[in-house]
Amino acid sequence: MNVLIIGGGGREHALGWKIAQSPKLDKLYFAPGNGGTQALGQNVDIGVQDFAALAKFAQANTIDLTIVGPDDPLAAGIVDYFQKRKLAVFGPTKAAAQIEASKAFAKGLMRQARVPTAEFQVFDDRTKALNYIEQAKFPIVVKASGLALGKGVYICQNLAEAKQAIDDMMVAKLFGEAGDQIVIEDYLDGQEISVHAITDGTRALMFPFARDHKPIFDGNKGPNTGGMGVIAPVPAMISEQDAHDQFVQPIISALKKDHQPFSGCLYPGLKGSGSDYRVLEYNARFGDPETEVYMRLLEDDLLELLLECAKGHLTKTSLSWRPGFAISVVLASAGYPGSYKKGLEISGIEAAEADPDVVVFHAGTKVSDGKLLTNGGRVLNVTAVGVTLEQARTTAYQAVEKIDFSGKQFRSDIGAGL
Repeated sequence: MNVLIIGGGGREHALGWKIAQSPKLDKLYFAPGNGGTQALGQNVDIGVQDFAALAKFAQANTIDLTIVGPDDPLAAGIVDYFQKRKLAVFGPTKAAAQIEASKAFAKGLMRQARVPTAEFQVFDDRTKALNYIEQAKFPIVVKASGLALGKGVYICQNLAEAKQAIDDMMVAKLFGEAGDQIVIEDYLDGQEISVHAITDGTRALMFPFARDHKPIFDGNKGPNTGGMGVIAPVPAMISEQDAHDQFVQPIISALKKDHQPFSGCLYPGLKGSGSDYRVLEYNARFGDPETEVYMRLLEDDLLELLLECAKGHLTKTSLSWRPGFAISVVLASAGYPGSYKKGLEISGIEAAEADPDVVVFHAGTKVSDGKLLTNGGRVLNVTAVGVTLEQARTTAYQAVEKIDFSGKQFRSDIGAGL
């Protein structure tokens, strides 16, 4: 089979790394890929939003399955575009992808499907939003309804902070059109867990729970990022079956009933304590950096699974996982999540990967004149596996120390205290 993976981050490198292990694979392409993916297949210089060029490439190269990594092309309808041309593609349609592209849509669907979530109100009028927060009990959360690269969420401790959040979104337009409509909801306390399931639109297969670490600094301090590290599995008082029954299957069934069937990866983020978890938000694709640890643990043939989802017929009843734990530590550019330099030389990856328990997935990298250079905010994902979490952590951080580029920053507490 010939496979095209759309995207150029750590998620796409990890998916490609796993798919490259499939005996069914013939040729593997990435559009646009990064400095690491070219070791697995061929990078193609086509942007993720250039649907016409991507579909033309798929047709010309007899692509048997296209896998869409990022949220933006899904929200814009790339799956619909490919399906109209009889091209097999893994991911939800534009209508189903609204569950991530519109938090207002997702909240309404949760209410319809009776999925536990925080109490909320949706506003597209600034004055009405300001009037609402005058009566609110703090803390509250103000969210841009649209896609905002994971950054359009404000936890507000008082009225002044809530007013500022509303104005940032609806007046200053810090998140563009994503902030034209906002969701204001109750603050949920407790631990966050990432839940992933792949689905053919009817049935779903669960992944182990993972935990992302969003803030830039140790101790969960500083501004939020796209994710600075992740571990899996993580303990929770809720079982995977309960998560499936409460947060995954009701949404899949509701979308199918509404003639908007969801095929792809459904990723609810939960928050709670004890056995009381609620949905923070839904994502319509594999998480990043969660994918990097999942691919280290998954024992099944990923290519076979994703093709079955794309064709609407999952045959397996459960997934097989390597025993033990996996961790990913993100190495980021100095200044991230703000402004940062690109084009800095990277060294030490080969030394880090000399340990058979370590795999380094590239995110923001490129190769120029034979040199590997930084090319983004999150640069590398250093992953390790171990029988125990502490063993995986020790192995990962030993590998981190072997990799160098100017201004390298990372959290030293990924997975600590569990």
